[in-house]
Amino acid sequence: MPKHGKKYLDAVKSFDNTNLFEPKEALALVKANAKAKFDETIELSVRLSLDPRQADQQIRGAVVLPNGTGVSRKVLVFAKGEKAKEAEEAGADYVGAEELVTKIQGGWFDFDVAIATPDMMGVVGKIGRILGPKGLMPNPKTGTVSMDVARAIADVKAGKVEYRLDKAANIHVRLGKASFDVDKLLENYLTIIEILLKARPASAKGQYMKNVTVSSTMGPGVKINPLKPTGK
Repeated sequence: MPKHGKKYLDAVKSFDNTNLFEPKEALALVKANAKAKFDETIELSVRLSLDPRQADQQIRGAVVLPNGTGVSRKVLVFAKGEKAKEAEEAGADYVGAEELVTKIQGGWFDFDVAIATPDMMGVVGKIGRILGPKGLMPNPKTGTVSMDVARAIADVKAGKVEYRLDKAANIHVRLGKASFDVDKLLENYLTIIEILLKARPASAKGQYMKNVTVSSTMGPGVKINPLKPTGK
């Protein structure tokens, strides 16, 4: 078992971790217990009653959170010609084509999100095995393969987050920072929860959300009632 510090142990004692809280109350507890010397990230974790091995039970997408994430992200765009110019004007941190592929093949990863125009996917495919495991491969489902590169860049810079069912049937999404007002964290939280509820596959059986937890980088998780994840 990992050893926890005094702040973490004090945080655990500050609430009954067997309780299932209302969303706003849970976020307020997480925010109050985020006592690190840096601005901790607040994250949502949801366990779903899905089988990740079934193609019809895969959930994946992206959404721009109404209040952003509080994190600045470096954007790389694979594009040529006018689209490369458009990307530069839209504020992309890196723009290029084959030369960027070569840099990445050499072990360079100084970016957080990769965007590509559709015509560049043949080039990007050469490093699919490198970008894929890192979650950096451009994908139409998350809006990172697009001819509208300016919009794609703006979305990322505004606080776009991706969500994807992992092998253990969990989804983890960044909600913001501990410095955010509780109401702003709640608005971001409800945006994600409502998307996940709408994404429920027709083949899903029984209780859809098994576990809903919010936590900060260094703090303990606070559980939300999975039967009423929106609080209603």
